[in-house]
Amino acid sequence: MKLIVQKFGGTSVANEESRLAAARHVESALADGYQVVVVVSAMGRRGDPYATDTLLELVPNRHQSDPRELDLLMSCGELISAVVFANLLRSRGHESTVLTGAQAGIITTAEFGRARILKIQPDLIREHLQQGRVVVVAGFQGVTESGDVTTLGRGGSDTTATALGVALDARFVDIFTDVEGIMTADPRIVENARLLPQVTYTEICNLAYQGAKVIHPRAVEIAMQKNIPIRVRSTHSDDEGTLVASAAAVLENEAVSDRLLTGVAHVPHLTQIRLEGALARYQVFEALARNGISVDFISVAPGRIHFTVPDAEAEKALAVLREMGLKPDTTPGCAKVSAVGAGMAGVPGVMARIVGALADEGIEVLQSADSHTTIWCLVHGKDMEAAVQALHRAFGLGK
Repeated sequence: MKLIVQKFGGTSVANEESRLAAARHVESALADGYQVVVVVSAMGRRGDPYATDTLLELVPNRHQSDPRELDLLMSCGELISAVVFANLLRSRGHESTVLTGAQAGIITTAEFGRARILKIQPDLIREHLQQGRVVVVAGFQGVTESGDVTTLGRGGSDTTATALGVALDARFVDIFTDVEGIMTADPRIVENARLLPQVTYTEICNLAYQGAKVIHPRAVEIAMQKNIPIRVRSTHSDDEGTLVASAAAVLENEAVSDRLLTGVAHVPHLTQIRLEGALARYQVFEALARNGISVDFISVAPGRIHFTVPDAEAEKALAVLREMGLKPDTTPGCAKVSAVGAGMAGVPGVMARIVGALADEGIEVLQSADSHTTIWCLVHGKDMEAAVQALHRAFGLGK
């Protein structure tokens, strides 16, 4: 039989109304002749009783805790969610069973809190499917080869869903959330942001890495391995949302192939750090990495290094650099605004349009960089929303 994986995020299982809407999507897939594997996140968000962040708040001074034990705690939210959802399905007449990440065969590294999937052995999933059951898998978790429970880090339930989709050769992986699909920009910033009916794997990875939070890029990269299509959909709608697929599949639509820009993404709360003079560059980045500080937006030239860190890590980064005898200059409270689109590759004048649109709004560009499919601009945080709106307008992305 054909198979589909359906992932329901925290807001999709947070209350009875949302869970009923999610159950109807499962029933729709069953009616269409699919075997169904459901992946659930913990219910709700911070402050809700069983959300992951709420569970973590039960442990004071958790930075001193054993990471292995914290993973045991964090895995509980998805287990509660899975049992509640499976019981809802049974109450509606659908035979269902719950599997932990370990029972679903998800084998991971032993990097607690940010484990990566090594392999999936889905024999037990297939056995339950063959017996006509809906299989509800607790997302965000797996197990090491030595039997320790692990969690997969940010976007872990998305990763669970697409990894199972690849392992089970699913027709689709549906990611259900509280929005209609992937938009050309954050609709909270751009009122006329438009739903994208389809995007390529590469485009959505770039959008996600640059701040769009609808799906985690690691999950998309896993689906790319076997060209498993992803649909990003709303739990409270029957619309098919946004299709994420290979470039060949997306470009079958001639209108899409003419699209220069796909969307505009943004990342706030960044600090730009500038180092001038004769520098042993590898030592700078090595020292920051050794202290667990992730850097981004790196620009290296003779006698100069510019890069960004999250505002929350700026003081720690500056302390490391000063211990090396360096004298960094900083601009805190910045934001990265990114124009993303596979259609811009090899097209002249795109950067000129971006710089011109920002200049027309009086927005200073502190730093820029580009790739074949993305152009990044660093701006002052106070200009972020105006910059997103200006680029969205300049490339005609609105409704």
